[in-house]
Amino acid sequence: MGAGPETRVGLCAGRSLDLVAGILGILKSGAAYLPLDPDYPAGRLAHMLDDARPVAVLAQSGPLPGLPEGVPALCFDDPALDREPPGDPAPRALPGHPAVIGVITSPTGAVIRDILHRIAERWPCRVIVWPCVVQGDAAAAQVAAAVQGFDAMTPDGPIPRPDVLIVARGGGSVEDLWAFNDEALARAVAEARIPIISAVGHETDTTLIDFVSDRRAPTPTGAAEMATPVLADLKAAVADMERRLFRCGSRVLEDRRTRLRAAARGLPARPEDLIALAQQRLDHASSRLSSGLTRNAAIHERELVRAASRLTPGLLMRPIRHQAERLGSLDARMAGALGRVIPREADRLGRISRLYESLNPDGPLKRGFARVHAEDGALVRSAAALQSGQPVRLVFEDGDRQAVVDGASAPPPPRKAKPAAKADQGDLF
Repeated sequence: MGAGPETRVGLCAGRSLDLVAGILGILKSGAAYLPLDPDYPAGRLAHMLDDARPVAVLAQSGPLPGLPEGVPALCFDDPALDREPPGDPAPRALPGHPAVIGVITSPTGAVIRDILHRIAERWPCRVIVWPCVVQGDAAAAQVAAAVQGFDAMTPDGPIPRPDVLIVARGGGSVEDLWAFNDEALARAVAEARIPIISAVGHETDTTLIDFVSDRRAPTPTGAAEMATPVLADLKAAVADMERRLFRCGSRVLEDRRTRLRAAARGLPARPEDLIALAQQRLDHASSRLSSGLTRNAAIHERELVRAASRLTPGLLMRPIRHQAERLGSLDARMAGALGRVIPREADRLGRISRLYESLNPDGPLKRGFARVHAEDGALVRSAAALQSGQPVRLVFEDGDRQAVVDGASAPPPPRKAKPAAKADQGDLF
């Protein structure tokens, strides 16, 4: 039930249930049931629980999702029922050979003794018991805390985390088992990472944790059998596999022995007979080798004599003389070509040298001229580019000097008078 002042609950009822409504509310002393008339109009019914909390029921006869048209139903209207179910709804597989088993039950009842006896008989392993009460108001909280405590353990901790959990309690009435219908306990079981076996009550008893656990056992002893294999059966299976392995190995060895004997029958009695034929072939080839080498050498000797008979001094000197004549002709032609090319190239080289001297900026310096450079190094090409008081640099053949422009432009130097013509010089005209 929700914690609000008014909660509307109900169950769906179909024709297969003779159109009877289900549980209206669970009282502390038991369950209250109300019949549902198919012809009852939609409206509200009020019912008071024994703790003075009102419960309202809304009856509907219209179509609902998942129900055929005309089927009456009581509709749940509890916000707590709309929450998402925790965890993966798919049940987890139980470990085949658990090393540690956790048991959550009362430490004083017969249930724990039955579980320990059955585990010791089938699969002796480590069992960790988390004692808690399994009946009363504090039972649900203690069982939920035990589930969460086991789930919080680590596999390599001082107390290893169990491989599987058993939540067990003996049979009893609905009120005795009501702690296992707690929502918080059901969510703790669903959110646990360890596979959980629910063994609450007898086979006919059903609680909420039966639906969220990974496996439901009809009795606590059945839960111990679900969680453990039978050690004797495993030993018998291992022994059977060992016998089968021995038989298979013996069969393989006998098969290989038979094949080896069959192969040995195909071999000669003495090992020397294996190489006798090859030794005969080797002796025959070695006896023919000496005569073959002698015959081969004689054939090559005859071919050498036949080739040497054609080699005469005149035949050998003929190409030598021909190449000597050709070399003399090429030498004469090369001498004439060099006599013509060398003077022509020497004259060309002289012209290039004179051209270089004429284009050399330092050439006029050797004839007494000087270059004028401004303060920034630029060449001064005209007197108009200079101003009075401007520093300049004069470059001569043997060095440079700093100077300052002073005064106006100097008058051009007077031209020298041409010498008079000699009296005895004749007149061309």
